[in-house]
Order: sequence, then C-alpha cells, then structure tokens
Amino acid sequence: MAPSESGAIDVRGVTKTFRLPHRKYSTLKERALHPLATSTYETLHALDGVSFEVGAGEFFGIVGRNGSGKRTLLKCLSGIYAIDEGYLRVNGRVSPFIELGVGFNPDLTARDNVIVNAIMLGLTRKQAHQRFDEIIAFAELEDFIDLNLKNYSSGMAARLGFAVAIQVDADVLLVDEVLAVGDASFQRKCFEQFDRMKRAGRTILLVTHDMGVIERLCDRALVLELGNVVDVGEPSRIARRYEELNSRSAAVGSSEVAAT
Repeated sequence: MAPSESGAIDVRGVTKTFRLPHRKYSTLKERALHPLATSTYETLHALDGVSFEVGAGEFFGIVGRNGSGKRTLLKCLSGIYAIDEGYLRVNGRVSPFIELGVGFNPDLTARDNVIVNAIMLGLTRKQAHQRFDEIIAFAELEDFIDLNLKNYSSGMAARLGFAVAIQVDADVLLVDEVLAVGDASFQRKCFEQFDRMKRAGRTILLVTHDMGVIERLCDRALVLELGNVVDVGEPSRIARRYEELNSRSAAVGSSEVAAT
C-alpha cells in the first residue's frame, strides 16, 4: 500500500530493535580483569512491522500490556528514536507528553522550566511569556512557581508538563498515561481539555491502560502485543481484545504456578 499524504500520521512496516548486552563491564578495572571477554547481545524487537494510519483531527488510542511497545512507538513518532525499518510520517508540529519530567531541569524553578519547554516545543519567547499564566493556572501551581522542580511531587510535575504540552498549538499531541498520575480533579480537567481539542480538530494519540477512557474519548484505537499490531478499530472492540490478552496472560500464569 502506498504511503498516504493526507492524514495526520502514517506508519508503514515500522521496526525498532534494541541490543541488550548479556554482560556489561562499566569500569576500567572490570575491563582489565576480563580483557578477552566478548560482548554478546540479546535482540529485543520493540516494534515489529507496525502499520496504521491516523486521520487529521482523530482521537486515537494505543493500548497494550506492559512491554508491548507503546512508549517506544510514541518515541518514534516524536522523533526521539530513529526507526530501523519502514516508513513513518507525522504531518505537522508534534507536542509530546511521553515521560514524566522529560525536558524539565529539576534544579530550575517551575517558572524557568515552563519558558524553556514552551520554546523547545515551538513557541517564541514572547508567546511563552504570554501563555505562562494560563499554563500555571491550568496546572494549579500558582503558589509553587518559584519552587525548584526537584521539590515537586510526581503529580505536580505531571500537571505542569501536560499544561505546557497543550499550550504550544501543535497539530499532533502525543500523550502517555497523563490521567494515571493526576488526582480526580485534574483528570476531569484533562477530559474537558481533550473534548475542547477534539472540537478544535486537533489530532491526539493517547496511550492508556484505562479502557473506560478509550471508549469515552477515542474515535479508534490500536492494541499492541510484543511489538505487533493485534487489532485496529472501534474502541469497544479494542477494549475487548485488550481484556482478552490480559485474561489469557493471567490464565497462562496461573497454569505455570499450578504446575510447579
């Protein structure tokens, strides 16, 4: 199938592998004691021929058990990882919220981190300063703007990172488990913001383990398992496939325990 040029995201046969060393010598002393040791590796296929498309303005969910390749996929889409094989195109500016604290300097204040990150994500310095108050208000951190980020809780840092990500006028927003680290009030604000972004025609990719979120927000979804696409389609169907994978894994685990 020829690559599409009209949608927001086009992924064709994308493969990403990592080499995991079996034994690693990290000091000069260890290397001196084992001069003839050879390095051997295990190859991990984090993504193995992944293909899917996301239309402009679509809210698209990505689900899968731990280790299925979800975060690796988002990192490839955001340009953090280069792919080994295949074709990948993202049409427009991308705003990633993939890992808690990535891009933040813990020794800087929230004020400084907001400005630096907003600029890194594409805003001008003037725009970053103009939107600063709105970012802090959304994150509900008005009393902590001059506190160094290393003193923030994980929930506070998540709120700040998400508030920056949604303010940069990106065409495509990549979000990984943002609803898992906030309290109930912040989760409601996220739902409301997602609804506004959907109405505005923004393209959103959301990774989550919460099937209720998938069925409530997404137009379509994809389920990954061991780096492979199991299914792509209507959210309720994808939720059922995900639960089937979990049930199958639990059954296998119970059988192995019973056999020991």
